[in-house]
Amino acid sequence: MRQIFARQLQESLKIYKEKQIEMRPIEYIGAAPIKKKRRSSLGGWLMVAFALGLGGFFVHPLIPFLRAQTDLTSPANVREAMSSLISDGDFGSRLAAAALERTQSEVNFDNVYYQIDFPGGDIASDRGKAEDVIVRAYREVGIDLQVDVHADIRENFYSYPQIFGAKEPDTNIDHRRVQNLQRFFSRKGQALAISQDEEDYSFGDIVVWQLLDGNKHIGIVVPGPGAKKTERWVVHNIGNGPEWEKKLFDYTIKGHYRYGG
Repeated sequence: MRQIFARQLQESLKIYKEKQIEMRPIEYIGAAPIKKKRRSSLGGWLMVAFALGLGGFFVHPLIPFLRAQTDLTSPANVREAMSSLISDGDFGSRLAAAALERTQSEVNFDNVYYQIDFPGGDIASDRGKAEDVIVRAYREVGIDLQVDVHADIRENFYSYPQIFGAKEPDTNIDHRRVQNLQRFFSRKGQALAISQDEEDYSFGDIVVWQLLDGNKHIGIVVPGPGAKKTERWVVHNIGNGPEWEKKLFDYTIKGHYRYGG
């Protein structure tokens, strides 16, 4: 019996060893794996260089144009235009000359409410907004809009836009609001036709625009510089201080006025 059991055990061990040989891993005989190479950044830099070169190709021709635009509004051209306007002698030309003079002042945009003197009150001369260009230009030709606007609002308070929450006239700010100036010029001056024809606008005319954001803006019509002196340009402050620009029709015109005091 023991011999039979021993023989069966030997046969079982023999079978087990044969199975172990069959389960031995097969050697890999394919191509050796290729290690992934690190991507080169040279291509990215080439694309950046190409984009910069392409941008320079299109921008470079604009440089002379931009420089020419700056030269057009040079101090020399401002003086020349002012001299020509003053020699005309009429009120509108003198007002336009006063507006052009404003472009020679460094002014930081400032739409903050300030308490100022009355009459003749003003915020700091190196600060201001669109309305301050109008007020300061008029003062140069002897008209104080702070006084004139206040007088009319005091007598006709409810004829003015009731959009500022004011309960009574305010000499600090009434003349520094486009809507009030617009109503004043229409009441005390001439409300003129709104058109897209330059010939309908005279030097010294006041124009009120509506900007894309819905806000009102205001400026004074002036001649263009140099050889463009027959064109209608404007002096206004839309955020960069008083500027002399060809932008009469760049915004939607909502009012066209003439006021000589």
